[in-house]
Amino acid sequence: MSNDILVITEHMDGKFSDVSFEMVGKARELASALGGQAVAVVIGSGVDANVFASDSTLHIDDAALSGFNPEAYAKIVEALVKEKSPKAVLFGWTVTGMDVAAWLSAKTGAPCAAYAKDIRVDGGGFVVSCQVYGGKLMAEVAPEGDMAVIACLAGSFPVEAGQGSTAATATASPVDAGSLKVKFVEAIKPAGGDVDITAQAKLVSIGRGIGGKENVELAEELAQALGATVSASRPVVDAGWLPRTRQVGKSGLKVKPKLYLMLGISGAPEHLEGMKSAELIIAINTDKKAPIFNVAHYGATADLFEVAEAMLELL
Repeated sequence: MSNDILVITEHMDGKFSDVSFEMVGKARELASALGGQAVAVVIGSGVDANVFASDSTLHIDDAALSGFNPEAYAKIVEALVKEKSPKAVLFGWTVTGMDVAAWLSAKTGAPCAAYAKDIRVDGGGFVVSCQVYGGKLMAEVAPEGDMAVIACLAGSFPVEAGQGSTAATATASPVDAGSLKVKFVEAIKPAGGDVDITAQAKLVSIGRGIGGKENVELAEELAQALGATVSASRPVVDAGWLPRTRQVGKSGLKVKPKLYLMLGISGAPEHLEGMKSAELIIAINTDKKAPIFNVAHYGATADLFEVAEAMLELL
């Protein structure tokens, strides 16, 4: 066994996700403490792999894997684990990570810690702080065994720490793409909506706490008075109260407005991933323990309807 840490990076349309850089930076810190190396793993073609501040970068450059294929990723990572015998394998707790991390854990017998917000070295092993129950509680776990599989929440570590220019080493894929049962066909992107929320300077975002579709009008009135646009968390979109083009979060869109005013949003990790970079975050929620208050610059534990009405009067 080595003390190296493999980081399984993610990319789409030629761009790496922020969580990839976050994990590489954290892996360098952990590997340094263990006397090992942080190894960035890039799977697929059509991307510049020389962008990480890792100790080394492996690029499995296969045109057949230009689109994400869970079966291929899983088998490639399994082969790398057998070859490298790392101390840990880091994934993002994303669509990709959810597909592959648990699979690797089951295949190798290594423990898997998901929803990781922090990782530290302790006595030659790891202690992982995991966010559970939508961020209401933190659980510390110490994975046992020779290797740990750790899936990290986006936004947990600094992006800049993983950015660099380490030259990538091209490596042939250990998997024959032609033998795979799962094949990537096409990526279907959402159709354009009536407004691009990623380009808005002000957003009034509504969550499950809005109660019903009939109350969306109040948020629209407040947004109009503020010169803002209405956006939403996933439950609102899933309920059909707003189109999917208004959804903020991991399965929606990432936004970075100057003002992000939230009405009835608790702050699940999936939503935080999409709005954590807003310049000014204001949260209104009746639950004083809602995790959104951990990231909001200002907040009120109050009835959102009363606050919205009061704001409308002032405006």
